Amino acid sequence: MEDAAATVARCPECGAPTPEGRTCADDFHQMLAWEVEDPRRWEVHHLTVLCYHIQHPSLYSPRGLQGAMQLLSQFLEQRLSTEEVRRHIRRQVDSGKRSSPITARPGAEGAYAHPVAWPMTAAAVVAGGAGDYCDNVRAWAESTLAALKATGNLAAP
Repeated sequence: MEDAAATVARCPECGAPTPEGRTCADDFHQMLAWEVEDPRRWEVHHLTVLCYHIQHPSLYSPRGLQGAMQLLSQFLEQRLSTEEVRRHIRRQVDSGKRSSPITARPGAEGAYAHPVAWPMTAAAVVAGGAGDYCDNVRAWAESTLAALKATGNLAAP
């Protein structure tokens, strides 16, 4: 008899189990829907977007991925607010002034130098339900940052 765990489909980027018919993007969209349903959940939106994209690095350009990892670190370690970060990076992300794209382009997709086994993914946040959403997103962000550091993928600021 075949081991059922061995046949579970997994996301090629974050490693999350992907039951038939579901994708990580489905989980991301569920989280965004929860934020729209209850504006109090918006307080973690920046972490939701960063974690999802950091765990799916091919959505970023190489430079965009580096910037996203630094932003996550600033939010969590320096306890910067979204307003403070926006003021600091406004010129860097201005599409008319930046020298390189943030999002991936053919032949310029973000990737990690060292493999990362994410201890928590978007699937886990969704499995936790809407009621504990903000706490689960914060835990996801902390685990994402810890995994980046543990693997040596997060460069010093």
